[in-house]
Amino acid sequence: MSTPTVTRLFDLALALAADAIGRSDPNPRVGCVLVDAGGQIIGRGSTAEAGGPHAEVVALRDAAAQGHDSRGATAYVTLEPCSHHGRTPPCCDALIAAGVAKVVVAIGDPNPLVAGRGLARLREAGVAVEVLPGDDPAAIAAHELNIGFFSRMQRGRPWVRLKAAVSLDGRSALNNGASQWITGPAARTDGHAWRKRAAAVLTGVGTVLDDDPRLDVRLVETERQPLRVIVDSRLETPTTARILEAPGRVLIGAVNPDPVRRAALEARGAEVIALAANANGKIDLPALLAALAARSINELHVEAGHKLNGSFVRERLVDEFLVYVAPRLLGIGRDLATFGPLEALDDALALSYTSVERVGDDLRVLARPRLTS
Repeated sequence: MSTPTVTRLFDLALALAADAIGRSDPNPRVGCVLVDAGGQIIGRGSTAEAGGPHAEVVALRDAAAQGHDSRGATAYVTLEPCSHHGRTPPCCDALIAAGVAKVVVAIGDPNPLVAGRGLARLREAGVAVEVLPGDDPAAIAAHELNIGFFSRMQRGRPWVRLKAAVSLDGRSALNNGASQWITGPAARTDGHAWRKRAAAVLTGVGTVLDDDPRLDVRLVETERQPLRVIVDSRLETPTTARILEAPGRVLIGAVNPDPVRRAALEARGAEVIALAANANGKIDLPALLAALAARSINELHVEAGHKLNGSFVRERLVDEFLVYVAPRLLGIGRDLATFGPLEALDDALALSYTSVERVGDDLRVLARPRLTS
């Protein structure tokens, strides 16, 4: 039997980490592969649900269940093992107790409670530690897989991904508001996979009133439904709205919420929170993002109308655009995001394409704002 290469081992560990999508939030998605002194894989692990064992502990248990001794083994982990007591004991202590000889880590943990302490504790216990260079493909992939966790830890706000479906001429709906369905079934299923990845899906009350969406994950399997968030300054969400139905939880942000309406919506199971208003009397979006970060939301998936999309774009709050482009022309209609007008082309939000792929008959475009020097 051939010995797996480091690249192959991290490919496997990253695949295990990806299995935690839709399960591990608010914890990061981590994968761990244990290899014995002879180079053979003896254990594999992926982060369980919050409160459950982390990837390293799952891998150690997997090895033990197969009758393998982890003493002298090497652990390949996609994120630095934790060193603090949260819902579970520190992973680095579990690795030390198991007698693991070496730990190879794709990337450090941005959590201030860890941030190098896990690596230091391993080294103090005599465990050899290696961290991949930041430009290593496995390190980049590990960061991308947990980009929301890094955002929340380093910036105090979720990673905001704005999803839209548009025609080739950039229309998100007809002039009368009709938008179902611009794209095909493959794109809609793919969109649900991105909902699954997020800890929260956000929309505006205008979309709730016009389209009555559910905004849950239905077209792909998931172990956890994302929190559904409604931006509703005047608390106009009907108590009959489908978005209030199970499964999953609903959070409604409002400015000075009316007590009667609030009680009626809370009776339907929603949580209503009061948020600060901006200069236009609408919900202050940075305040909303801070409130979501306080609820441990790592990735926020925005599926809203052109006006709320425009507000996110205008305030430079979008970290990534997920746009499905259909091969059709709609003519006069609603934009992806309404903002401006701009006075000069140099004022435009400059983007960089990170991915363009065909999904069914449509294109899926991923783009991020260009970093300014």
